[in-house]
Amino acid sequence: MSDRPGPLMDVNAIEAILPHRYPFLLVDRVLELEPERILALKNVTFNEPHFTGHFPGAPVMPGVLVIEAIAQAGGLLMLRDVPDRHEKLIYFTGIDNCRFRHPVVPGDQLLLEVTLTKRRQRFAVLHGVARVGDRVVAEADLSSALVDRPKAEA
Repeated sequence: MSDRPGPLMDVNAIEAILPHRYPFLLVDRVLELEPERILALKNVTFNEPHFTGHFPGAPVMPGVLVIEAIAQAGGLLMLRDVPDRHEKLIYFTGIDNCRFRHPVVPGDQLLLEVTLTKRRQRFAVLHGVARVGDRVVAEADLSSALVDRPKAEA
């Protein structure tokens, strides 16, 4: 039994902030949330659709999805206080200093730590680190822009 208290946000609270849905919602819980930092969790399961082809008999989570999980945690950090967040999207504008250090496999728990390094009204730079246990598996500096959600055509 863990001494850690329950999550600050479960998947229902996360879905109230992020526009992502299955199979592309890659954050399961938020464990810590500060004004400029978030610690979130992604449980990696064999049932995820990318494992059927990446790679048969030796499943490995694609690195781009690990970075996407970091970005979604960053999106939670950035969108949580935006009053009209359901009318907004966050787009990647750059990925720098990206490194993949170790493979992520079914059964792993990704701890996603994202820190805000620069913020302007509609632009942000974040540093993200993904860990499995104490081992860093990936990290990157992500830049993003807050944009208006396109209006649906009638």
